[in-house]
Amino acid sequence: MQLQKFLVPLGCAALLFLAHRSFGWPGVAAVSGGLVMWLLLHFTRLMTVLKRTAHRPIGHVDSAVMLNAKLKPGVTLMHVIAMTRALGERVSTEGAEPEVFRWTDGSHSTVDAEFKNGKLVRWQLARPDPHASDLDSPAP
Repeated sequence: MQLQKFLVPLGCAALLFLAHRSFGWPGVAAVSGGLVMWLLLHFTRLMTVLKRTAHRPIGHVDSAVMLNAKLKPGVTLMHVIAMTRALGERVSTEGAEPEVFRWTDGSHSTVDAEFKNGKLVRWQLARPDPHASDLDSPAP
């Protein structure tokens, strides 16, 4: 993640330099247009994902078991939010690293996902004990 912060702007600057050396200012204009298009595509995807999450409760997912099956190490938080269509409930403290988010379904099964530098490191599915509800209810 740290290396990416430097490589992307450096790569963009190198593309602009090579475009100027090869084609002059028309090449710079073409590469600049391509870079702006690339930025707009990422921005549009981000806004679409956040618009879908706006009408869902925080930390809710349709099926925690299905989410557990779909998760893979290394995916970004934005990818997980796009899969769940809901923002995760923050379990870790604000600004702590790694970040831990929780998604819960209707049967109170939860998936706790741990993100380090914005990438999924590990996750855990927790299912409620089915016999615990029997103990809480009064006998007939």
